[in-house]
Amino acid sequence: MSNQTDTIDSDLISHLSELRKRLIYVAGWFIASLCAGLYAAPKILTFVKGHLGSIEVEWSVFALSDGIAVYMKCALLVGIILTLPFLMYHLWAFARPGMTEAEAKSTLLYVPTSSVLFICGVLFGYTVALPMMIRFMVKLNQSMGAQEVYGIQHYMSFLISFLLPMGVAFEMPLVMTFLTRIGLLTPGKMKQVRKFAYVGLAVVGTLISPPDFVSHLSVTVPLIILFEISAFISTRYYKRKLAVQTT
Repeated sequence: MSNQTDTIDSDLISHLSELRKRLIYVAGWFIASLCAGLYAAPKILTFVKGHLGSIEVEWSVFALSDGIAVYMKCALLVGIILTLPFLMYHLWAFARPGMTEAEAKSTLLYVPTSSVLFICGVLFGYTVALPMMIRFMVKLNQSMGAQEVYGIQHYMSFLISFLLPMGVAFEMPLVMTFLTRIGLLTPGKMKQVRKFAYVGLAVVGTLISPPDFVSHLSVTVPLIILFEISAFISTRYYKRKLAVQTT
């Protein structure tokens, strides 16, 4: 009994040591990504200011610390984007010993896929949803006769808090495939929750888009299409998995 307990303790310590080592790698990569983001921040901010379609917004600084705060927020966004694939790989590598060869190969695809989907979500938010929202807010402010003075720190906080959820939302296909893989999601359950998912996505689209019908559709319809693509991929995976189990 003592030998068995010692073996369990030894395995636990070994796993924790492995997890600690990989977390240190990820933290080091994140710090390096932050440094890269700080170096690239001026160019990124110049690009953001001049590439929002026909929208021109003048930035103002209201405190001496605004500049460094904006640089850090820009670096944080760069750090998250660059660290995501590295983090996903180390999560996969940590779980790799408990997988079969086939499982390891199939789950390894999650690493680049998650990064591509996240970047697609950020790009969609930046090129489609964000310009509509800013254009609506500018018109609303002008209709009240308000003088437009936008603090650069508040502007960047708004931009990041908008783009990061869009990136996470585009992870939907990956999440649904994973839930199907572990048996929590089936085509039958998907049919039951589809109408609730539509309502939920419509609410999300309403919350992150300006309050006009065209803007709602421009954000909600892509989210619903993304859900249907996710459902299609999940259903195909479930049927293929079922066919393999029955043969």
